[in-house]
Amino acid sequence: MQDKPVYATPAAHLDSVLATNKVLRNTYMLLGMTLLFSAFTATASIVIGISQGAALMLMLVSFGLLFVVNRTADSAKGLIFIFIFTGCMGASLGPMLSFYLSMPSGPGLVMQALGGTALVFFGLSAYALTSRKDFSFMGGFLFVGLLVAVIASIANIFLGIPALSLTVSAAIVMIMSGLILFDTSRIINGGETNYIRATVGLYLSIYNLFIHMLSLLTAFSGDD
Repeated sequence: MQDKPVYATPAAHLDSVLATNKVLRNTYMLLGMTLLFSAFTATASIVIGISQGAALMLMLVSFGLLFVVNRTADSAKGLIFIFIFTGCMGASLGPMLSFYLSMPSGPGLVMQALGGTALVFFGLSAYALTSRKDFSFMGGFLFVGLLVAVIASIANIFLGIPALSLTVSAAIVMIMSGLILFDTSRIINGGETNYIRATVGLYLSIYNLFIHMLSLLTAFSGDD
């Protein structure tokens, strides 16, 4: 009598993948810590009430730190700089979050955006981990899409077209979702072997996904 085959559950398979992939495990651990640190600095900036000008300066500093993180990612200094980078990124959200939270349904919208972002990230990550598909073919398409979205976003600063703003936000939500699949796939399949650089990629996708999901939710709620 033959023994019946034992099939692993998706959760068990995820645990197995994480256990055998050191880069992936370290990336998720560092990603969780940097997101928590960003949440702390964002809360601090709301409480302090930093200005739009200060938020813009923090964002510019973050862009500079992004290059520093990439240059130091192969050393212990990379860990220090990634926390400085994500801390500045989180703090720069202060004025924007204060604006949304001041709306009648603002707190609920922020929580919905956080929940939606978490749902998208965990859902796509689980799919990439369990399927182990190679999504590297999406790289060129995602880069072009992101470039077009950035150009359209800059143009809309001068045009001020609400419909274009919604379109850009929707496009960025889709592009960031694709980047989560792309980056997770690269880690799994050995395309990215540095967990600090991998963390930066996933962090930026989550960061932008949250901002533009919040924008869309606010527009559809009629509170904007």
